[in-house]
Amino acid sequence: MASVETAAEHERILREIESTDTNCIGPTLRSVYDGQEHGLFMEKLDARIRNHDREIEKMCNHHFQGFVDSITELLKVRGEAQKKMGNFSSPVKISDGFPSSQLIGSMEELKQCRVQQRNIATTIDKLALCLPVLEMYSRLQEQMRAKRYYPALRTLEQLEHTCLPRAGQYRFCSIMAENIPKLRTLIQDTAMTQLRDFLESIRKHSDKIGETAIKQAQLQRSLDSSVTLQPRALIGRRGRKEAAAVTESSGEGGSPLSEQDSGILDVEDEEEEDVPGAQDLVDFSPVYRCLHIYTVLGLRDVFENYYRKQRRKQARLVLQPHSNMHETLEGYRRYFNQIVGFFVVEDHILHTTQGLVNRAYVEELWELALSKIVAALRTHSSSVPCLHVFDVVFSRPHVQGYGFPVSQLFDMLLEMREQYGEILLKRWNITFRQILDQDNFSPIPVSTEQEYRQYTSQFPLQDPELEKLSFPKKLPFSEFVPKAYCQLKEFIYACLKYSEDLHLSSTEIDDMIRKSTNLLLTRTLSNCLQYAIKKKNVGLAELVQVIINTTHLEQSCHFLEEFITNITNVPPETANATKLYGTATFKDARHAAEAEIYTSLNAKIDQFLQLADYDWMSAAQSSGGLTTSDYLVDLITFLRSTFSVFTNLPGKVAQTACMSACKHISTSLMQLLLDPEVRQISIGALHQLNVDLKECESFARAGPVAGFQGDTLLLAFSDLRQLLDLFTQWDWSTYLADYGKSTCKYLRVNPHTALALLEKMKETSRKNVVLAQFKKADRDRQKLIDAVIKQLRNLIAQHHA
Repeated sequence: MASVETAAEHERILREIESTDTNCIGPTLRSVYDGQEHGLFMEKLDARIRNHDREIEKMCNHHFQGFVDSITELLKVRGEAQKKMGNFSSPVKISDGFPSSQLIGSMEELKQCRVQQRNIATTIDKLALCLPVLEMYSRLQEQMRAKRYYPALRTLEQLEHTCLPRAGQYRFCSIMAENIPKLRTLIQDTAMTQLRDFLESIRKHSDKIGETAIKQAQLQRSLDSSVTLQPRALIGRRGRKEAAAVTESSGEGGSPLSEQDSGILDVEDEEEEDVPGAQDLVDFSPVYRCLHIYTVLGLRDVFENYYRKQRRKQARLVLQPHSNMHETLEGYRRYFNQIVGFFVVEDHILHTTQGLVNRAYVEELWELALSKIVAALRTHSSSVPCLHVFDVVFSRPHVQGYGFPVSQLFDMLLEMREQYGEILLKRWNITFRQILDQDNFSPIPVSTEQEYRQYTSQFPLQDPELEKLSFPKKLPFSEFVPKAYCQLKEFIYACLKYSEDLHLSSTEIDDMIRKSTNLLLTRTLSNCLQYAIKKKNVGLAELVQVIINTTHLEQSCHFLEEFITNITNVPPETANATKLYGTATFKDARHAAEAEIYTSLNAKIDQFLQLADYDWMSAAQSSGGLTTSDYLVDLITFLRSTFSVFTNLPGKVAQTACMSACKHISTSLMQLLLDPEVRQISIGALHQLNVDLKECESFARAGPVAGFQGDTLLLAFSDLRQLLDLFTQWDWSTYLADYGKSTCKYLRVNPHTALALLEKMKETSRKNVVLAQFKKADRDRQKLIDAVIKQLRNLIAQHHA
């Protein structure tokens, strides 16, 4: 058992000797000599050596023939080499005619040529390395002069990292190397200056950019309202090409973008139909160029932070409303255009650069903008002086197409519907007043069929009798009617335009339009008509024309109903549908004009009556010697001419005006008799008044206005007629006897009126008695007056009792 272990240990030691480095074999051999079986180990070692010798011998036998062949070839090569060496070492034979000094000189010349050749070759090699440096530097200078800074920066990098290290340590290379940081700084500063100029330019012209973007969105929307608007098309194909150039540009000498100056391009000569896009107004190359330059310089983060910081500052400036913004429509329009322009630029930058701005950054600015816009509108909306401000609010489909949320704007617009309606009413109030101020209140003359069709296209006139008349002819209404009707339709369009993007149902839109139109009719237009009727210096002819105008507008109300139905597609028979109150509005205006006619006519009559100059103490004359007073002749002439104008009025209006005028004349003459300032009246004055009254009655009988039956108009003068008949005929017995009876001849004579007039005649008679107290007739007349006065007082007392 021990011998087996010993044999195994020796085998292990042998393997270790074979595999271990000779420097480390000492410990292994020591373990052999320390043991007791080193003799046995030596035997095993000799056996192992013999095995290896046999293997070596086998290997040598295998390769011996190849070794022999190699030795044979080597010997042949040695012989050839010795032969060649013998040829080179043979002495030069110099002929007797060729001196050795000349040979030495030739050798020196040959040596110099060899040196020159070597130097030339070295110089060519060095120049081959330096020429690219000089060419590259020349190209760099040209690019700098041409302001092509991005290619210049790429050239600078190639010069610094490739060409200069190859060229070696030359003085000009050192100068170039020293200038490289300066040039890099110059490019960086210039790019930043161009960026600042670009930012200032888009800040200055953001309202123009926004205006153009909104116009293009509206144009696209009007071309096809059923297609979802893609406003990012405003950026256009050019913008996408620029973006592609930005991402794909690489290599020396290549510029990613146009090298034009930053700023707003001149588009003043563009035709209106060809609305330019944002890319046509703005040259974005300074942004792309600066972005690439800072990226190459390893300063992209610096550039991004600077750009975002500056744009945030600009956003705050843009979103800050001007102090007088609310005073004009243009102020609001400019404010909103600036905001739209700002976000159009940011959206373009977002989609044409990689990471300069991101969606989170843009949405953060949009949220800030929303809060500022809503605050500004809610602060100043009550004082907005004109229309369309709310239509301008960011052209909602346009902004929504960019992916910006507009729900907050939408909610605000819903809240401000009533306020918007008030703004419309204020604007149309001004419009209606301007139309009324410019109207001549005369029928419209038309001399050709074209003119006639022009007016009938503006206003739905249906008059078969007028159609039959030949030209020239007159339309019954004035210019106010077609203009007002067109403005009513414009108002309806304005209401519809505002409601288009509020996501309301057709029924809700129809209800909103009808309610707003009712407010326009009942409040705005009604007030304007009242203003026209009540303003100073309005004549009877103008009032008559107002009545005719309102009559035709009233007849057109059902056409307005049809117009609203056509644009909302909601039939008027729909349940809870609001009806238009135009008929009542125009009726009220017509009644006001009629009342104003009566008032104005009476005022004119008063002006004539102020010219009355009766001699209340005139002596009695025969009726043949009295003539009608001059003022009354003028008054009757005026009334005849005035009532001739009333032929176009409705019959009842003309009749009422005529009756009112006659009653006013009768009442005014009665007041002249009973005026407290007139203390005495003679019978002669009553005879003169009686003559004037007969002239008035003659006027009434002549029928100045058609439609009165019989002597109906004479009833206006009956009170005064009976009073004058009583006094001029001195028929007191009949009056006193029949008083209170329905058949009384003087039924309309009030005893109080008769007593007052008799008192004035008593004073006159009393003075005459004092002057002629010996005339029996005057004394008898005085006694008779006293008796009649006494009986009238008794009659009045009995009546009160």
